[in-house]
Amino acid sequence: MTAHPEIRQFGDPLLRTKCTPVTSFDERLRASGDRMFRVMAEAEGMGLAANQVGLTGAFFVWAYEGERGLVANPKLEIVDATEATEAEGCLSVFGYSWPTPRARVVRLSGHDGWGEPVELEAEGYLARCFQHECDHLDGKLYLQRLAGSLRRQALDALR
Repeated sequence: MTAHPEIRQFGDPLLRTKCTPVTSFDERLRASGDRMFRVMAEAEGMGLAANQVGLTGAFFVWAYEGERGLVANPKLEIVDATEATEAEGCLSVFGYSWPTPRARVVRLSGHDGWGEPVELEAEGYLARCFQHECDHLDGKLYLQRLAGSLRRQALDALR
């Protein structure tokens, strides 16, 4: 399997760019979300941020255990900061995964594609997904959460 052609890969400057707030909750936003759901499914992912597909608005899509959503202008609150370190991958760092520390429980708030408020509490893998996608919107890759020799090993592997 190869990286999805519509998903930007490690080294693309847009992945290091902080996304701008969404101000128009219109058909264009919802159509972008639909496209992202399609790309994410084709790539067998569970989350996809706008900048991963060349967009600059602060929103992402997710799908997990039969549920899915689009969240614009997300705000993340740590509910339980107990650190859980598990293998984490990224559709923009295709083919690699490394043990990455994340908070165990988070609360995510923002707006859906129609501008309606959204608030979700998540733990475990979904909490990891929400943290990962919010990092993308801030222009950060999960590699930045790796420490010491593990970070050096990951960056060496990607060169």
